[in-house]
Amino acid sequence: MVNYSDETKEVRNMEYVYSALVLHAAGKQINEGSVAAVLQSAGVAPDATRIKALTASLEGIDIDEAIASAAVMAAPAAAPAAPAAGEKKEAKKEEEKKEQVSEEEAAAGLGALFG
Repeated sequence: MVNYSDETKEVRNMEYVYSALVLHAAGKQINEGSVAAVLQSAGVAPDATRIKALTASLEGIDIDEAIASAAVMAAPAAAPAAPAAGEKKEAKKEEEKKEQVSEEEAAAGLGALFG
């Protein structure tokens, strides 16, 4: 059986959730006996209190819906697409035009100052 230190206390709880997910993926009923059997087959000494808490918390929960909504929440934002080569050239030309206009405006402004 697996023996955990205090450092892995948070991880310990996950094996109960994983056992429920394995049962769900296999199309099996998630109940105290089946969760305990999955844990035992993985070499984990099942804790009856934790199993009861898990099965009670899953009552009335649509696991497929919960997984789907969690996946949507965790999905990273898509990176913007890189511009195509032609678009890069056009953007560069536009930038050069803006620089030319800025130089002309600056020269006109200086002319107005010094008349």
